[in-house]
Amino acid sequence: MTSYRPTLIGPAAGSGGATLEESAGWTEVSSDAPIAPVAFGHTHARVDANLQVALSGAVPALIAMWVVDRLDRKRPEPPSTRRLVAFVGMLSVIPALLVGTALTSSVGDMLDPQFTYQGATWTSFVIAAGVEEACKISAVYWIVWRRPDFDERMDGIVYASRAGLGFALVENMLYLLGQTTLEGALFVWIARALLAVPGHAMWTGMIGALAARRRFDGRGLGLLGGYLLAVAFHGAYDLTVFLQQPLRFEGHDVLATFLLTGPVVLTVAAFFVLRSMARTALKLDDADAARAALLAARG
Repeated sequence: MTSYRPTLIGPAAGSGGATLEESAGWTEVSSDAPIAPVAFGHTHARVDANLQVALSGAVPALIAMWVVDRLDRKRPEPPSTRRLVAFVGMLSVIPALLVGTALTSSVGDMLDPQFTYQGATWTSFVIAAGVEEACKISAVYWIVWRRPDFDERMDGIVYASRAGLGFALVENMLYLLGQTTLEGALFVWIARALLAVPGHAMWTGMIGALAARRRFDGRGLGLLGGYLLAVAFHGAYDLTVFLQQPLRFEGHDVLATFLLTGPVVLTVAAFFVLRSMARTALKLDDADAARAALLAARG
């Protein structure tokens, strides 16, 4: 029996093979292939090497956390709280997997397979974007929403981005652990470091930004609006990956290749959207801090 699993840079990241399935973001996994005898020592060394590569997948997320923290360096959040949010973001991978599996099992028979247009859309916007963004932002709501530490608009971006990066850290390591070649692991590492990892930070950061704006100013799209915006960005990103296979099956190779620019375009667009939100949050937070300092000086 032969099956295929997604391995590109959207919900996954690919090894860049030469077959149609691999070029469309799928790696063949055959249970009928004979297993050649391998020396135990060689196998042990290979497992150790794979584990080291997988652990290195944490590096992009850790660097991105440092960058996010720098945005709030004027009035930084407590390090312990930031670490806690990132850790719970890491744990949010578990409910995301469980909920995604449950949804697939319950409605999978009513949908076309994932390598069809309908299946690709369902997987992108519901299983990947919808479930993952809900799990990530739940970490923020559960851990810090009611804490006194959450006292500025920028905090929404910092905490939400950290939750997203915690999720991305674990996801990165899992995808790297599943690679079978050095070339595949290198492709996954670079592609996800540049696109998927910052994507997870920015998508969830949008939810935090809009939720905080509604909380402190009574304006904007709020938590639900931010969630829908994040799902739109995240789902569109994944869809450009998952549409590769149905498009290539129907001979639309040029369109499929063009869509591969989608993750790059959407990541850049998300950067500018979140940057605008961050600038607005910092401007309003600075104004509030100045007013508070003035009142304190007068009092």
